[in-house]
Amino acid sequence: MKRIGILSDTHGFWDDRYLMHFADCDEIWHVGDIGSEVLIEQLERFRPVRAVYGNIDGGILRQKYSETLRFKIEDCEVVMKHIGGYPGRYDASIRKALYERPPQLFVSGHSHILKVMFDKTLGCLHINPGAAGKQGWQQVRTLVKVTIDGNKFKDLDVIELA
Repeated sequence: MKRIGILSDTHGFWDDRYLMHFADCDEIWHVGDIGSEVLIEQLERFRPVRAVYGNIDGGILRQKYSETLRFKIEDCEVVMKHIGGYPGRYDASIRKALYERPPQLFVSGHSHILKVMFDKTLGCLHINPGAAGKQGWQQVRTLVKVTIDGNKFKDLDVIELA
């Protein structure tokens, strides 16, 4: 059983509450638009981090992380990509891969819109944690936590950062 903290679109903005809210997590996943090497290094000092780069990330962040990440945790196959869309509207850059080999969990960011949806066609849970940073138009900054137990998801929490 693994407890995962998920965030996206920090755009280089650090908030000490990331660590407070992710204190009970085994891993942190950052779904792109990291915006700062310092930010990701602070997360990495706290917990193991899996991340993908986003459209604003350049240089070292693109060298260190990939655009798409596919991995297995517990009995769950996960795909992470910053620009990914959501069920019924997957981005063309990932759509074929999702349909050819559906994961159990697809995590994306970019839109700054929190979404947790189950894709019945793929049998896949989709999570977009919204935006944790201050850059953008979102009214509420958000994080997501979820427990992966075998191939099941439970205890999903949405955290609003006022």
